[in-house]
Amino acid sequence: MTRVWSVFLASLVAAVILAVAGRAATPAGLRSPVSDRASFGQARQSAGGATAACDPDNGGITLPAGFCAAVVADNLGPARHLVAAPNGDVFVSVNNGGRGTPGGVVALRDTDGDGKFDKRERFGETGATGIALRNGYLYLATPNSVLRYPMKPGDLTPSGLPETVVDGLPGLRQHEDKGIAFDGRGGLYVNVGAPSNACQQPDRRPNVPGQDPCPLLEKHGGIWRFDENKLGQKQEDGRRYATGMRQMVGLTWHDNMLWAVMHNRDSLDTLWPGKFTAEQNAEWPAEYLVRAADGSNFGWPYCFYNNSEGKLVTNPEYGGDGKKTDRCGAFTPPTVAFPGHWAPNDVLFYTGTQFPPKYRGGAFVAFHGSWNRAPLPMAGYNITFVPFAGGKPSGKYEVFADGFAGKTPIMNPRDAASRPGGLAIAPDGSLLVTEDMKGKTWRILSR
Repeated sequence: MTRVWSVFLASLVAAVILAVAGRAATPAGLRSPVSDRASFGQARQSAGGATAACDPDNGGITLPAGFCAAVVADNLGPARHLVAAPNGDVFVSVNNGGRGTPGGVVALRDTDGDGKFDKRERFGETGATGIALRNGYLYLATPNSVLRYPMKPGDLTPSGLPETVVDGLPGLRQHEDKGIAFDGRGGLYVNVGAPSNACQQPDRRPNVPGQDPCPLLEKHGGIWRFDENKLGQKQEDGRRYATGMRQMVGLTWHDNMLWAVMHNRDSLDTLWPGKFTAEQNAEWPAEYLVRAADGSNFGWPYCFYNNSEGKLVTNPEYGGDGKKTDRCGAFTPPTVAFPGHWAPNDVLFYTGTQFPPKYRGGAFVAFHGSWNRAPLPMAGYNITFVPFAGGKPSGKYEVFADGFAGKTPIMNPRDAASRPGGLAIAPDGSLLVTEDMKGKTWRILSR
């Protein structure tokens, strides 16, 4: 009996030593990474040390092998862009959208460690899109302004009233939403979309030629650079950095370059009946990913990139037939040309390490989905990935996450269950995605 008791005590002491060693190896306040599969999905350590579990159906979306997803927030309203804080909190911009939901910001926190956001706070009232955390401030872009809220580390709500960085920006209907990006050298970049399809007057009327030169380009259709540290700026205090872009609400600064995604023109067939078919309208006018260098001109409204021809061609408002190039050789073509009317709303270069090496340094693009492809089915409603190497695309783009629309085919965008709008990287390297029909937010994890 004495020998048995001695063996028991020795085993107990060994177990205690192992437990203490294991605790010492795990940083205070963090759980050890979970690698086994839970019965309801793949579990991972997520932002802030929480353990995230994927939904059995990936929250209704489809992903490549090796990935899974969970809906981590819902019913936020018309959610647009978002940003993740170092502690795992997430701030989502919300558009007014005419749906009875106030705009502003929804701040999200996971308090119970299940990887989903169970606490939310709202602040601000004006509908917004662009959002960023920088140097103790949360920056927010409304259709007419860029505001900044003072934020203390770890807080979900501002510590003071917002300050106005830029005010009086053009915000006419059609493309009034603003995105923002920072170059890390004091530069704040803001898009000013064009309130027009192709600079017709009146707009969107059959057989009406475009204004030449287009007067809208003086204050619209481009990206302006401002001083991020100066308050009370007006548009004339900034500098037009790039032009010839219809709407480019998705902006990001990556690898010392400004990148943007652009919505292209609509209605080739209905505005120029007998000259273009519905199929040509659906497929020809490419959506863009562009590197917006200082002084770039991408050719709107005079030219569009024809996916069929593989080049910039003259818009019919300026005498084009879908093949003529005329003045288009003077403009910068897109870095990547996507299918027509997919409607890119955000772009993000993946700088995390959770995803496999293939994705590191590549660009994810959130496509809001089309409305102008009838009578063909609508398209887009996905997250697309573009591989990059050496500062340029290294392969063909591919759809990474799909199924947001909820059904196939979809003939009317109002029938879509979800329409992607924003992208962010969480501290653990997972990818966060918003949509603006109901305000779902997904976390996508590598298994």
